[in-house]
Amino acid sequence: LIRVARKCEVVTAFRNTLGTRGTLSTRLQPNHPADDPQGIAVSILDGLLHGAGDAVIGINPASDNLGNCRDLLVALDALRQSLEIPTQSCVLTHVTNSVRLLEAGAPVDLIFQSVAGTEAANAGFGVNLSILREAQDAGLAAGRGTIGQNVMYFETGQGAALSAGAHHGVDQQTLEARAYAVARAFPPLLVNTVVGFIGPEYLYDGKQIIRAGLEDHFCGKLLGLPMGVDVCYTNHVEADQDDMDTLATLLVDAGVNFLITVPGADDVMLGYQSLAFDDIAYLRELSGRKAAPEFEAWLDRFGLARGAGGARALADPAEMARRLGLSA
Repeated sequence: LIRVARKCEVVTAFRNTLGTRGTLSTRLQPNHPADDPQGIAVSILDGLLHGAGDAVIGINPASDNLGNCRDLLVALDALRQSLEIPTQSCVLTHVTNSVRLLEAGAPVDLIFQSVAGTEAANAGFGVNLSILREAQDAGLAAGRGTIGQNVMYFETGQGAALSAGAHHGVDQQTLEARAYAVARAFPPLLVNTVVGFIGPEYLYDGKQIIRAGLEDHFCGKLLGLPMGVDVCYTNHVEADQDDMDTLATLLVDAGVNFLITVPGADDVMLGYQSLAFDDIAYLRELSGRKAAPEFEAWLDRFGLARGAGGARALADPAEMARRLGLSA
């Protein structure tokens, strides 16, 4: 699973170039249980200081209210422009909400949707291929990408069809690969499997999560997808952070395009464990991989790029905080 997957290079672009050999990108996930702009900004500052956020700065909103999603999008776009960050933002609301927000003039970069491997499971998500095509067309028409127009972001995960009673007796891994066939019909910027999120009913323990994460990455890459992984687990599964460290290290060897990182490895809104911002610094230092080239140049300008031996120049967090609208 590692040896073959690492041979597959899948490159995509929006405001930066993702997936080239020698790079390791991250989604900076600054979720907040009340969608508080200051709390989100603090998390983003923490992530940026560790070099996270080149794949996307993406928020799972606590409320799917359109007004709330618009406020988050505007705040993310203002932050991106203030710091001149060569990245893209996303509020992970339902695809039909993103289309409505685009129609209302909101600054939607990437259009997100969870997808699955059967028609019935996708219907449970409230989508079909026609709806996804309409959303992609809306994103392309907005033309917000500067160096590329891969506008879609998909999430998948083993067990999604089974949990919806829409698996037709087919095994989880086969249906997960079918979900990747859905995703590749809409050349996405990002696809990631939330491999340990659903719980022990679908992946019992850390050993199974490690295996499933490598399987998902392997199948996604073979199907030509820019594959990332949320290296994660819920607190009622037989796994711990040691398992996540193992899977993350293996995935970097396998050439994963991006990983998801959250403050302190603990998502306080969704209530599950993932990777910490410092983990991406460790993984880049260990593997010699860098961020997306445009983002790496931005890190260097702020004194955040890691040099030989993993040493990092000191940035001015007070200046970054000021430009994010936070007190020093």
